[in-house]
Amino acid sequence: MTQDMPGAAGDLARDHQEIWNAYSALGTATARAGGLNERERRLVKLALAIGAASEGAVHSHTRRARDEGVPVADLKQVALLAIGPLGFPRAVAAGTWIADVVEAD
Repeated sequence: MTQDMPGAAGDLARDHQEIWNAYSALGTATARAGGLNERERRLVKLALAIGAASEGAVHSHTRRARDEGVPVADLKQVALLAIGPLGFPRAVAAGTWIADVVEAD
């Protein structure tokens, strides 16, 4: 997995394998901590990335969601759902970040 990660996150994962392994184990533990399925977890993570205004994380979760077969319309709906709690500008930004990945496919 670390071979495919772009940018600084991939560099950190390759340069500090022990840290990456611990981070990955934490991700696995949190995924197993409840009843959400893989698709639901991915959409929640995308929503959290949007809420944090993290363009890189939105790109990452969009790529992963597409690899997992999540329809583009569902990803766009997550951005639209951000309008109420986060505001129109944040939702529009999120939509453009999702489009960056979807249009590159």
